[in-house]
Amino acid sequence: MVSAATTTNESIQDGGELSEEEVFEVLSNRRRRFVIHALKRAEGPVDVSELSAHVTAWERDIDPEEVRYEDRRNVYSTLQRTHLPKLEEKNVVTIDEEANVVEPTTELESLDIYVEVLRSREIPWSLYYVGLAGVAVSLLLAVATGTPGFTGFEALDVGMFTATAFGISSVAHHVIGRRARLGNTEKPPELRKGT
Repeated sequence: MVSAATTTNESIQDGGELSEEEVFEVLSNRRRRFVIHALKRAEGPVDVSELSAHVTAWERDIDPEEVRYEDRRNVYSTLQRTHLPKLEEKNVVTIDEEANVVEPTTELESLDIYVEVLRSREIPWSLYYVGLAGVAVSLLLAVATGTPGFTGFEALDVGMFTATAFGISSVAHHVIGRRARLGNTEKPPELRKGT
């Protein structure tokens, strides 16, 4: 389940062409996310047939080489009629209909898309940090009030624990976050197991 998608883009922050709503509209469809992922990994224009093979492979959880024409025909058609025109309308791609290729625009290249994918037993990072802050405050209160079991600790000890816990957590969040960006890994984030 994709729980959230956040973006950082200088042109969005500076009032550029794509608004936040438009970015979320583009990302609201799984096939469009797959197209964006494939285009961010590609070096240059991508043939629509090749693009549809990758999208079909990811949807069916098979290798792109194993995709048969019959399997990708529907994907090819919906990319041509719906998803690629939508991406072109938002200035994310350019389509050369004569050559049947799609190319990312500078808008897409500058768009850094992070998709937080949660499995049923996982919590989002935002809740994790709220919980960690709650533990730190609870420890500080326990030390400050002299709660039995915490009398041997100083406020500095709690500060060291808090800094260490947040430091380690932020490094882990950064590493996991890099893998959750569209275009950074072979498969889209929502298809990888164990992220």
